[in-house]
Amino acid sequence: MNEELAEPIAYGRTAEIYAWQDDKVLKLFYDWYELKDIKYEWQISKAIQATGLPVPFVGELIRKRDRYGLVYERIQGVSMLEKLLNKPWNVFYFAQQMAGLHVEMHASAIQADIPKQRKKLKNKINKAEALPAETQIKVLAELEKMPEGSRLCHGDFHPGNIMMAKKDAVIIDWIDSALGNPLADLARTSTIILGSIETDQIQNAWMKILVRIFHRVYLRHYFSLHPGRSREYQRWLPIVAAARLSENIAELEKWLISQAEMVS
Repeated sequence: MNEELAEPIAYGRTAEIYAWQDDKVLKLFYDWYELKDIKYEWQISKAIQATGLPVPFVGELIRKRDRYGLVYERIQGVSMLEKLLNKPWNVFYFAQQMAGLHVEMHASAIQADIPKQRKKLKNKINKAEALPAETQIKVLAELEKMPEGSRLCHGDFHPGNIMMAKKDAVIIDWIDSALGNPLADLARTSTIILGSIETDQIQNAWMKILVRIFHRVYLRHYFSLHPGRSREYQRWLPIVAAARLSENIAELEKWLISQAEMVS
């Protein structure tokens, strides 16, 4: 490929995003990011694309400026989070739409060599340095009791990872995906959203109310489409909170510990 690159249109933790050809973007990874991890993202993206879920089309793996990159379909639109903040009166619609996408995802069969959710959670809990040792033992014991599951789970599903294109919603950022229990994935989403409300991640009082309403509607609609097992979902919450401590998000630490300590 001889196409020249202009300035990046976005920056991420692991890569820069460039406009590429007419309707694509190039996710050009930084030179410190390992090729095996890039190939992993490429393989996962292809496998998830094959399920028929609304995800960006992934193209080729290329080398540019002595760095590796992946070509993706360019999604013309903004995130559901941005839409929600700009049109708060549509909170019920967006929450129900997100719940529908999550249920559709959890119904998907996938043939791919992707990590098992239980193993990922266990590794994260073991790496969570802020987690008190006694709580860590209890959480790990509870994790072993939970049903494992074999469904496609996103691992980081929230309104910021749903792009609202002209006609459709598109789910992005699948690098944390795993095969596992949908209710653990649901608990992960709740932990992300509730953590933003209960801490200073969201500082505006009105926005806290809006996001809380969004979460309640989302959760209620998910269980209306996928009835039952709400008690099991509740049991996953402390486990997922403990695992999230491994991400070392300072403003969430105290709240996540308090949630993890609710383990039965």
